[in-house]
Amino acid sequence: MKKFETTLPEQYEALKKQANYTSSWRDRLDAVETLSAYQHDKIIDLLKNRMQHDIVYKVQIAAYEALAAFGEDVEKPSPARFDIIKNTDKIFLRVKKSLPKDHTVEDFADKLKRMRLDVYDAYEGDKGEQFMSWLEERWAKL
Repeated sequence: MKKFETTLPEQYEALKKQANYTSSWRDRLDAVETLSAYQHDKIIDLLKNRMQHDIVYKVQIAAYEALAAFGEDVEKPSPARFDIIKNTDKIFLRVKKSLPKDHTVEDFADKLKRMRLDVYDAYEGDKGEQFMSWLEERWAKL
């Protein structure tokens, strides 16, 4: 069985903040991966929270794998079947309406990133390499 550190890391407060940083799933994932070396009650609670409530599946799975490695009795999360953010179409429509009629999907993506980085980042993390084609499909239907 793998041996884990049982004390909190010196940078725990910074990592805790990073694990909950809404506009960057990559930062949350990095924090979860760093914290997964420390088997401490506070970290187990934080990882359970990320596993159950993060909107990006990659972050949920990283937290789940860390908890399972600690020997915690956890159930593997399943990917979201619907939009990971409530009212996504309303958000997209607001962005689209703020652009000139002849805008491109690239203009739309850029404006979405500026107006709602949290939404852009969450879907980019969730969709991975299919993000732009998924975004274009949604944009075309608006």
